Amino acid sequence: MATIGRTAVLVVALTSIRAHAKEPEHVEWGVPVIHSLGLLTTMRVSEAVLWPKPFAQFDTWGDHYKEAFTKPPLFDASASFMQWDGDPLAINVVGHGLLGSELYLRARQCHFGWFGSFVFAAGASAIWEYGIEANGTRPSAQDLVYTPLMGLALGELRYGAWTAAGKLKRGTERAVLRAVFDPFGELERLAGTVC
Repeated sequence: MATIGRTAVLVVALTSIRAHAKEPEHVEWGVPVIHSLGLLTTMRVSEAVLWPKPFAQFDTWGDHYKEAFTKPPLFDASASFMQWDGDPLAINVVGHGLLGSELYLRARQCHFGWFGSFVFAAGASAIWEYGIEANGTRPSAQDLVYTPLMGLALGELRYGAWTAAGKLKRGTERAVLRAVFDPFGELERLAGTVC
């Protein structure tokens, strides 16, 4: 009975959100997908350079992938706060928070809406954990949850600030503030991306 109640609440909430949402603009998939692949590839190469063991040990990649798909994601409840996967606090809090916000922001700017951008960030985070980084380490339960949640929180703040900066009348101030809130996106737009 509780499951039916929760399902009904979810259906009503989603219907309400849909009814009050304005018609979205055309969603542009190419820009956020290419942006994300470039970002994740750069991160993976950086890992191999900074931490060659385990990330540059090509002979163990198969074993790591097997472990990623046969064992649950890493989560040690006895570890320190936000270090439940064994990674340093700065990587978990700052690194994954910035990654999530970057993934979210590019999708948001390309008309995915807040929910679609959250789902995009969650999907990209899962691809990172299970597809790209899994050849060096097991996926992290903490990162799978925290990255898209922080992407939503920080990414939406960045999106709001970027949008507000775009309404400024003075061109120099507008350009500087937009570059501060979205440096990679502004470079991509200068190169001709559509969003």
